[in-house]
Amino acid sequence: MENKNVIIAVILSTAILLGWSMYFENPEEAQRKKIEVQGQTQTQTNIQKPETPTLPKPGAIKSISRSDLLKESERVLIENNNLSGSISLRGALIDDIILKNYKETLDKNSSLIILLNPKKSEEGYFVESGWATVKNDVKVPDNNSIWQIKEGKKLTPKSHVTLEWNNKEGIIFSKKIEVDDKYLFKVTETIKNEKNKPAELFHYSQVTRNKKPNTDAFYILHEGLIGVVDKNLKEETYDTIEKEKKTFSGKSGWFGITDKYWMAAIIPENGRSFKGEYLFANAYKANFIISEPTIANSQKSASNSFKIFIGAKEVYTVDDYTEKEKIDRFDLTIDWGWFYFITKPLFFVIDYIFKLTGNFGVAIIILTIIVRIVFFPLANYSFRSMAKMKVLQPEMLRIKELYKEDVKRTQQEMMALYKREKVNPLSGCLPILIQIPIFFAVYKMLFVTLEMRHAPFFGWIKDLSAADPTTIFNLFGLIPWNPPLFLMIGVWPILMGVTMYFQMKLNPTPPDPIQAKIFAFFPLIMTVMLATFPSGLVVYWTVSNVLTMAQQYYIMKKTTVKTV
Repeated sequence: MENKNVIIAVILSTAILLGWSMYFENPEEAQRKKIEVQGQTQTQTNIQKPETPTLPKPGAIKSISRSDLLKESERVLIENNNLSGSISLRGALIDDIILKNYKETLDKNSSLIILLNPKKSEEGYFVESGWATVKNDVKVPDNNSIWQIKEGKKLTPKSHVTLEWNNKEGIIFSKKIEVDDKYLFKVTETIKNEKNKPAELFHYSQVTRNKKPNTDAFYILHEGLIGVVDKNLKEETYDTIEKEKKTFSGKSGWFGITDKYWMAAIIPENGRSFKGEYLFANAYKANFIISEPTIANSQKSASNSFKIFIGAKEVYTVDDYTEKEKIDRFDLTIDWGWFYFITKPLFFVIDYIFKLTGNFGVAIIILTIIVRIVFFPLANYSFRSMAKMKVLQPEMLRIKELYKEDVKRTQQEMMALYKREKVNPLSGCLPILIQIPIFFAVYKMLFVTLEMRHAPFFGWIKDLSAADPTTIFNLFGLIPWNPPLFLMIGVWPILMGVTMYFQMKLNPTPPDPIQAKIFAFFPLIMTVMLATFPSGLVVYWTVSNVLTMAQQYYIMKKTTVKTV
């Protein structure tokens, strides 16, 4: 196969991969193993013992303001350097969390990110926990029970809070809640059986979200229900859960609901057998229930502990919890994608450079230079081969014309020419093929990492994770008109297209007129395609094009061949 055909194949393959990454689900889905355990959700009025005790249902949704809903019940305040909010004493729900260090937009007057909301609101999103019974012979608290403050006034990293609920039948339920200075809560639930009344209770925790959020337009990351069970990633979309409940069982893991940058997750104790569920019952739910009952018969007390993550998916924070808190594969809360083994190390490289330079855009440029240096020997070999191919082009055309009626003879003469001049027609594609994973890794890193969100470059680029906000169709802001999204083709995408055009001019020109036209229009096509991509990725590609041109031009000037 000739070099030009291979290059066209590679280009088309790249476009296909781009399209695939944009419009199809994350391939992490393929890792999911079908280890499903049957379980049925039943009401607490059931007489027969169900497979899994029923968990509380959310209340009716009200169309009133968030602030008014927060006033409907007494609350315990939460405060640390990253979170503020409160716990409702009605149900002991964590249903009010604000992220203090993140805003909705770049506007200085933008509101802070509100992550959790009261259960009765349309945007209800909350975490609950407690005890479930299968025989209905013990009165247990639900998400409408009124709890009392037993200890503490405000939940901070230095002061815990203990809540208490008495069922008036001889059993007292209590919750000791602690929070660190980031996003991790630790909850210890205790049963005190003052009258030694028989009680077979199962501990549970549940994340509930009333409404499906507006997920990102691109499908290169997972947003929805997520968890890990015995080291196996379990991801489900909102739409899937609306159609079918998913159940799991294991001894280690966690369950939650994730957005692009934020997440609420519950983590059972390691080593305790549990059953987990993703389901939709007027709301989206991710929960677990401990399989072994806590028997409070002749016991004076019994307890169960678990953890809750509510906050921002910061890379170092998530990794720290994975290691220090021994949360099984918790780093998968960040969707690193196909090229995990490339994407995550690239983030650490860029983050290190950022700490030296103070600018993620500069860090991307330096990363681009590092990538070019790493591939320098391979690129040199490739460019020498391409330079020889360009010099040999007249001879190749002569052979084609001479043997145009004999395809087999044409191929034989071409191969003889390649062998004589020591040219590998496929070598020009090798650097492209190798760098495709790096390109996608950079794209993925810019798209999913919170650290890149609202990270400025220079000039008009205020957010490297967003598209270039300028467009040629209003003369880059000179005309007071906001074009539709598909016409938003900014300065950096245009620079990328121009550099790609001149780079392609250094390559051998395809003799086929149709192929030549495809090559001529390819920079324009890529400019339009990448105009809506993160500007950081376009900066990376533009700088890479410039460095590639410089190296390729130098090699081609030095390369000559003698033909016979």
